[in-house]
Amino acid sequence: MNAIEFEHVSKQYRLGLVSTKTLSHDIRRFWITNVLGKEDPYLKIGETNDRATKGHSEYVWALKDIDFKVEQGDVVGIIGKNGAGKSTLLKLLSRVTGPTTGTIRAHGRIGSLLEVGTGFHGEMTGRENIFMNGAILGMTRREIQSKLDEIIDFSGCERYIDTPVKRYSSGMTVRLGFAVAAFLEPEILVVDEVLAVGDAEFQKKAIGKMQDVATGGRTVLFVSHNMASIRALCKHGVLLEQGMVKYMGDIDKTVDTYLSYGNGCIKNIPIAEIVEERNYSGVAKFTELQMIVNEKATEKVPTNAPVSIRFRITSTQNINGVEIRYGIVNHLGIQVVSSNTRFSVGKQINLHKGDNDFEVSYSNLPLNVGTYRMYLGVHDENEKALDGVSNALFFEVVEDDLYGTGKFCISSRDPIVLKENWQYPS
Repeated sequence: MNAIEFEHVSKQYRLGLVSTKTLSHDIRRFWITNVLGKEDPYLKIGETNDRATKGHSEYVWALKDIDFKVEQGDVVGIIGKNGAGKSTLLKLLSRVTGPTTGTIRAHGRIGSLLEVGTGFHGEMTGRENIFMNGAILGMTRREIQSKLDEIIDFSGCERYIDTPVKRYSSGMTVRLGFAVAAFLEPEILVVDEVLAVGDAEFQKKAIGKMQDVATGGRTVLFVSHNMASIRALCKHGVLLEQGMVKYMGDIDKTVDTYLSYGNGCIKNIPIAEIVEERNYSGVAKFTELQMIVNEKATEKVPTNAPVSIRFRITSTQNINGVEIRYGIVNHLGIQVVSSNTRFSVGKQINLHKGDNDFEVSYSNLPLNVGTYRMYLGVHDENEKALDGVSNALFFEVVEDDLYGTGKFCISSRDPIVLKENWQYPS
């Protein structure tokens, strides 16, 4: 049985304006759509919703011809870039807004957690909001009361449960909102990228609860940019691109399609020119960064090759006692390498006024085939960041005969590979 059905669903918005600008056009729109029951004549013109480019039309398709079904008890991950239409899809399903064209069918009550504080009234206490949300879901007061203690305990907000929600932090609001959505037992649970607001402990609890919900035969739609969570929780996936379905199927293949598509768009720029996601003090700055293999700068590193990381810090003054940190993050957002000079060098490092060159070397980089990003940071002796770059360098680890056997079969799910020696009976 299908729990959710999207049949050629599209959603179009007019940028910047709600009306058609003129009273005559507004009246004509009302007459045609509400009286004659025909399609809105002012939603005929539109273009692809590409947030990275300037468009030529006032209309954009946030979603275009979405057509898929979700079986009861399935856990589906909705993934894609920012602006791909993921949140719009969930808002349509939750009836926050309606589709421009097409039909959506959902069989059962829907519990939605679309953003921090969705459905909460700031002036009401946490307890009052639990009862209000339960009533919206169609539950009786007795049903809500039977779940109340579990909801409060799971949320970790017991001390503040009788405090107005407007005084909650973002994390507390998400905790309570998720607990309400999950424990009031809707047949369909819809979760947008809100768990990122919570701490690590809560995220672990939330993932476990969603797994329990799915095991109980209920349906979950989960939007996240954390591919590790998507893979751990979901069975199937839907990849959206510019408001359209790019791929749909097994979650591993869906995630791999998304990541391989995104990798083709990665372009490194010189680290000195990076502005976004940078914490620069104006005193010391990373001005050069290279990955070196066989004395040549490269962005493709074989699994069996000696590799060096060379970088330069340019300082406006002499600075004593700095700590340099770097790390490598894989395509799932998992940090696989982390190091800092406090432990790896074990002595004070000083920056001189001008250029300071550094090099970190490996006999081989023990990373599996895939795309990675590196971050860099330098801090003074008081832990103040002098410079920090989140996306300092993207590079690719490519397949190589690591073991000298002529075999290249390494599971893509393994984050690292180790060069090893076996002893075995002949």
